[in-house]
Amino acid sequence: MRKFLVLLDESPECQNAMRFAAMRAARTQGGVVVLSIIPPEAIQHGIGVAELMRQEAEDRITSQYQVFAHWMRDSQGVDPELVIREGDPSAQLLAHLESDAEIGVLVLGAAPGKGGPGPIISRILRDLSGLPCAITLIPAELSRDRLEAIA
Repeated sequence: MRKFLVLLDESPECQNAMRFAAMRAARTQGGVVVLSIIPPEAIQHGIGVAELMRQEAEDRITSQYQVFAHWMRDSQGVDPELVIREGDPSAQLLAHLESDAEIGVLVLGAAPGKGGPGPIISRILRDLSGLPCAITLIPAELSRDRLEAIA
């Protein structure tokens, strides 16, 4: 089965990327892998503190994931898989792509405005020729109707 990999974070563009991945997976009988990465700066290292911060981050991710997973199951008939990794977001994304040969499409939300598409997209585009899958970039400001029409 071909899988669509989509990043779960707190960015506004994440929502459109999630929607697109679920709609494409539903229309192509594929699956969705939702990847969330806990960056190193989110975990302060110290006696007992790091594990507590890690658990709090995982709880936030799981809560946010449940909202998207519920929508994917109810409206698209897709049961997503959650993967949580820890480390540099770009490096962890690339490592996950290499570790799962069933991922056929990476779906990323592009940040709105003139600040550029975001650090992860910028990093991925530098290594484009070495990626093991296709990439779909979803503009954050794309309307829901337009998103459904192209999915």
